[in-house]
Amino acid sequence: MKQVQWIKAPVATGYAAVCFIKKFTVGEGLVHAVLKVSAMGIYVAEINGEKIGRQVLVPGWTNYDYRVQYATEDITAQMGRENTLSISVGPGWAVGRMGYHGDRQLYSNEVHAVCELTLTYADGRKENLTTGEDWEVFTHEVTFSDIYDGETVDKTHEPKLLGNAVCVGEKFPLILQVGEDITEQERFAPVELIITPKGERVIDFGQNLAGYVELKIKGKRGDRVVLSFAEVLDKDGNFYKENYRSAKNIVTYICSGNEDVFKPRFSFQGYRYIRLDEYPFDTVELDGFRSVAVSSALTRTGRFACGDAKINQLYHNIIWGQKSNYLDIPTDCPQRDERLGWTGDTQVFCRTAALNFDVRKFFEKWLGDLRLEQKSDGAVLGICPEKFKGNYKTRTSAGWGDVATIVPWTLYEIYGDKKILEENFELMRRWVEYIRHAGGEEYLWLGGYHYGDWLAMDAGGDTYVGATSNDLIGTAFYAHSVDLLVRAGEVLGRDMSEYRSLHQKVKDAFRAYFMENGMPKEELPLTEVVQAGKSSSDFLRKGITQTSLVLILHFGLCLEEERAALGKKLCELIRDFGNRMSTGFLGTPYLLHVLSSIGRQDLAYELFFAEGNPSWLYSVNHGATTMWEHWNSLKEDGSFWSTDMNSFNHYSYGAVGDWIYGEICGIKIAEGGAGYRKLLLTPHPIRRLSFAKCALDTVQGRVESHWYYAGDRVNFEFTVPEGSEATICLPDGKRETVTGGSYYYSVKALD
Repeated sequence: MKQVQWIKAPVATGYAAVCFIKKFTVGEGLVHAVLKVSAMGIYVAEINGEKIGRQVLVPGWTNYDYRVQYATEDITAQMGRENTLSISVGPGWAVGRMGYHGDRQLYSNEVHAVCELTLTYADGRKENLTTGEDWEVFTHEVTFSDIYDGETVDKTHEPKLLGNAVCVGEKFPLILQVGEDITEQERFAPVELIITPKGERVIDFGQNLAGYVELKIKGKRGDRVVLSFAEVLDKDGNFYKENYRSAKNIVTYICSGNEDVFKPRFSFQGYRYIRLDEYPFDTVELDGFRSVAVSSALTRTGRFACGDAKINQLYHNIIWGQKSNYLDIPTDCPQRDERLGWTGDTQVFCRTAALNFDVRKFFEKWLGDLRLEQKSDGAVLGICPEKFKGNYKTRTSAGWGDVATIVPWTLYEIYGDKKILEENFELMRRWVEYIRHAGGEEYLWLGGYHYGDWLAMDAGGDTYVGATSNDLIGTAFYAHSVDLLVRAGEVLGRDMSEYRSLHQKVKDAFRAYFMENGMPKEELPLTEVVQAGKSSSDFLRKGITQTSLVLILHFGLCLEEERAALGKKLCELIRDFGNRMSTGFLGTPYLLHVLSSIGRQDLAYELFFAEGNPSWLYSVNHGATTMWEHWNSLKEDGSFWSTDMNSFNHYSYGAVGDWIYGEICGIKIAEGGAGYRKLLLTPHPIRRLSFAKCALDTVQGRVESHWYYAGDRVNFEFTVPEGSEATICLPDGKRETVTGGSYYYSVKALD
C-alpha cells in the first residue's frame, strides 16, 4: 500500500474500540474486489456486516516503529451493489498496556486504521477506495479492551457518530503480512461446573490454553455476565488468579435482550478455568459456554505416542505449551502481565518447536523483528519485540542473546534452506562481535548482566537464579555462538578462517580460566553482576554444577580424553542431588542429550521417568495440561512457588521433546544432512514404554520410527523418504545404511 493515508478518530477514545465506516456504491460488471487493510492496534474488518477473512488479533505484534503488517483479502463474493465497509479497532499491543512495568502506548497514543480497496471491472477499469477524511467514525459496543485486562462488550450500546476521520498521512511503515495467520482453532466444551468451598461458580474447560470464551445466552436487556480467568485452583479447591499479577483478565458481557453470541475481538486470555463473577440465572447453562483456542495457524509436522499414559500426557503438554505461546510471536506465557517474546525461552525450545510444527514462516517474521531491533553494537536483547525503558545492556544476557545464532542454525538444520542463513548471517556475526567486546577480554565473557541458569534448583528451590557461574555460562555460549557462526558461514561458502581461529581461542581461554586438570574449578573469581534485580552473591560463582558440566560436554569445550571424567562427575552430581536434576532454563535442554551421548541412557531414562520435584512428570502428576514455568510451580503441600513469577503455561522445559524424538524414537539429522537429506535412526527402546511411535513430516517427506516389544524381542519399523539416506543403528549393534523405503527388523530385547 503506497501513498495510502492512515486515519484516526477525531477525539480521544481511551481503551474503547472505535469503528471507521465508509459507504460506497459498486458499478456494473465487478469481477474482482481486493482489500488491503491494517491498523495501529487490533482490527476487525467487515463488509456489509460480515467479517472479512479468517484471522483474529490482526495485524499481530511486530515492532511497529519499523513495520506494521497488512493483510490482503479477496472480498469479491461478499460485495453487493450498495456496501458498507467497516474497520473496528481496539488498542491491542500497539496502544494498550504491555510489559511487566505497566508501559502504555508503546507505539502510539491512539488507534489508527488504514486500507485500500481495489475494484476491478469486466472492461478492465479499476477503482481504488482508500482511508481518508471522508470516512465516518463511530463508538463501538466494545467499550473497553486491553490485552492484559480483558474486554467489555455491551450489546445495548447504540453507536454514536464521533465525526469524520482525521487523516494523519503515511504515518506508520507498512509491509505485506510475513507471519502466519492467527486463527481460532480447537473448541472445548465445559468439563465440569464447580461450586468452590467459597461458594463461587467455576467452570473447568479441562485444558489450559490461550484464547477466549465464547458465550451464547439470551438474557434480559442489560443483564451482565462477568468472567474472571485462572489456570489452577488452590489447594482448597478455590479459584486462584494471583499469579496473573496486575493483569485483571476480566471479560464483561452486557446482554441485548435477544439471543447474543459474545466473544472478545481485541484481547485474549490464558486460562483453564473461568469464574462467574456475575451471571443472570440461578442455573448455569453449560452448553452455552465454549473455550476457543487461538494461536498462529501452524501445520503439524511431528507426532509421538507410546505405551505410558503419563509420557503421552507430557507430550500433550509440550504441544499445548507451544500452541498457547506461538501466538504470532514466541511468548513466555499467555496469561499474566507479560506475554513477551523472551529470547532465552525461544532458543531453548526452538528445535522441539520445529519438530512439532512447521515454523518457517512464523520465525521468518519474528527473526525479521530481531534483526531490526539488534543494536548498533550487535547487542540482542532479552525480549523481541522490545520497546521498554531503561539501559538495554541490562537486557542483554548470555543464553538469551544467543537466540541470534541458535535459532537460524536450528531452522537451517531442520529445513535445509540456505536462505535462512543468508538472511540472518549478519545478525549472527554481529552478535558474536558484541560478545567479543562485551566482557573486557576478547576471548572471555566476564561480568555484565545475565539471567544465568534461570530457575535452576541448585541454589535453592525458591530462587530465580541457579548456582552456576554466570561468567562460565557466558563464555560457554560465546564459544557455542562462534561455532554456529562458523558452520553457517561454511554452508554459505564464506571464508570463516578468522572465526574458526576465534572459536579455538575462546575454547582455549575457557579451559585456562574455568578449568584445571580437565575439570571445572570449584570456585571462580567473582565479577560484579547484577542479576534479576539482585546483587551478586557467592552462589553465582560455582564452577562445578550439573549445568556447567552439561554445557562443557554439549558445546565441546573439553578434550576428548576428558569427557569420561566429566561425564562421571555429572552422574555423581545427579546422584548427590537425590537422583534428580538441578538444572534450569539453560542446562535442562541439553541434559538428557549429554547423558545419552556419554552412554548413560539408563540415567537419562531415570530422570525422564522421575516423578518427584524436580521432574517432567511432577507437573503431570499434579494435573498439568501444559508445561510449567517452574519445576515446583505447585508444591507438594499444595502451596504455590510464588505469585510474582509462576506461569502454568510456559514451554521452556518442553524442550525435552527434542530428546523424545531424537533418542526414544531415534530420529536425528546426520552431520551434513540438513533438511533430513541424511539422517540417523537410532532408537533406544525401553520395556516400560512397551512401544513408541513417531512420525515427522520433513521437507524430504515423512520419516517414521516405530518400535514395540513382543515377548523377548523388540520389533522395529522405519520409513525413510525418497531422496534421503538413513543410517539405522539397532541396540544389538546392527548397523545399515539405506535409502527411501520401508524397513523392518526384529532383535532380542536387552532389558
